[in-house]
Amino acid sequence: MNISSVSTFRAFKSDNFKYYFAGRSISQFGTWMQRTAIVWLIYSLTHSSFMLGVTVFAEQFPSFLFSFAGGVAADRFNRSTIIRWTQIAAVLQTSLLAVLFLAHHIVVWQILALSVVLGIINAFDVPARQTMISQVVMEESDVPSALSLSSATSSISKVLGPAVAGFVLEHWNVGFCFVLNAIGFMIVIVCFSMMKLPAYEKKTTHKKVLSEFKEGWVYLKNESRIGLVILMLSLMGLLVLPYDTLIPEVAKITFKGSASTFGYISGFIGLGAVSGTILLASLKRNDKLRFYLVLSTAALGLGLILFSQSTNFYWAMLFVVFTGFGSVMQLTSCNIIVQSEAAPHMKGRAISILLTAIFGMLPLGSLVTGYASEHIGSSNTLLIQGILAILIAICFYRLFTIPEKNKVSSPEKEEFTRETI
Repeated sequence: MNISSVSTFRAFKSDNFKYYFAGRSISQFGTWMQRTAIVWLIYSLTHSSFMLGVTVFAEQFPSFLFSFAGGVAADRFNRSTIIRWTQIAAVLQTSLLAVLFLAHHIVVWQILALSVVLGIINAFDVPARQTMISQVVMEESDVPSALSLSSATSSISKVLGPAVAGFVLEHWNVGFCFVLNAIGFMIVIVCFSMMKLPAYEKKTTHKKVLSEFKEGWVYLKNESRIGLVILMLSLMGLLVLPYDTLIPEVAKITFKGSASTFGYISGFIGLGAVSGTILLASLKRNDKLRFYLVLSTAALGLGLILFSQSTNFYWAMLFVVFTGFGSVMQLTSCNIIVQSEAAPHMKGRAISILLTAIFGMLPLGSLVTGYASEHIGSSNTLLIQGILAILIAICFYRLFTIPEKNKVSSPEKEEFTRETI
């Protein structure tokens, strides 16, 4: 049976999506290898959980600053061209990291500076990739499948990338991870060049970038159901999702482990993430995404609470599967909701605001998480984050339901509201 005949994989009917999927898979695998190598290198050099937060901040905060420009660029210009140039820039960035390390000249400030460069690259790359999905599928109804499968690539990479990185770090060195990532980016360029997309029609506009971005904010203010989703993700990004900042410290201090231990924990988080994306890819377009959004947030919180109190490594691996499941299902649900419900001419800006929210909150949250861990320990920090996740889930469940019920005037409309959440 053809795999594209299965509803979960229906996006594979398109050859363009197959190339897109292959390129994204390779890119994400290399990215997770590099991220794992960088955070382990930083922790090995500084032995500071706060510096782990600074490292995440250095990569993600520039994405927050420039993502509005990236979203407008995705709406104005040829997305395929944008992606091609961002991949070239990424090759140069990771190659420079490899050269500096292999030449024994790498220091902390250089890693942070190049992380800033990568953050700027991602600010333009991610909106273009996300909004390009509707161009590479054959039918509009295949978009949710394509979005979930695209998230699955990140989830699978989150399993394999850190695991392979841990093996490489144990047997070779950090520089080899950077070299592999540079080769991966080159392959991505080839994959995207093989796609046969419709001829690009240049869009003419006399509006300024800030004016177009402001239009996106006004649009989301009027579309409060989409705005609430982005607000929820912003709070999670600030208070909960930076939990992975503490994984190197947990691996080394709590479980007395090495780079391989760090790789195993990250890999099991990714295993849970894969489960979440497969579930979402199997859902129909009109399924209750906001319900799954709330449920995944609660699952993430429960996983963090149990993981924070676990001293047995094997039980801990089971609990981090819940955290991976909850975190990626939450992110993917938000992405599908925004892309499916936003107006076509606002899609790029809506995605850029979603990315601005997450890229703005995650680096700040990483600093807060690192600072908290320095003072109350990683276990207590993870416990508090788990409790906050459950509280956010409860709060937004009410926000997603009560306002809509207040607007209706008949039992039939109330029933419709409950079914569409």
